[in-house]
Amino acid sequence: MASSCAAPGLTARVDDVVAWVGDGGLPAFLDGLAADYRGWDGERSWQTLDRDLTVSAVFRSGGHVGLTWAVQPWRQAAGDWSASVTTWLEAGEQMASLAADVRAFLTEERQ
Repeated sequence: MASSCAAPGLTARVDDVVAWVGDGGLPAFLDGLAADYRGWDGERSWQTLDRDLTVSAVFRSGGHVGLTWAVQPWRQAAGDWSASVTTWLEAGEQMASLAADVRAFLTEERQ
């Protein structure tokens, strides 16, 4: 699976990202955020084993979750760069929907 992020004037892509591992991977992380819709203190994060995709989450007042999606190539890759974008979702229902969508996407990719 390729991982990419985009914003006005920026497009970054890392190929061959593995986001599904034995512990449930990214969908399990997102499910946990959705389950804690009342909030938490500090930052929570998840990353692939190769650290080419990292997702960090913070909870803010008003019931919003900031998800920062960061991509960077493997350390062996030529060049040393990283790119990130932050998306904001409502805690609870939007987070649960995102977790379900990511789970469906990754399950489809594996078949």
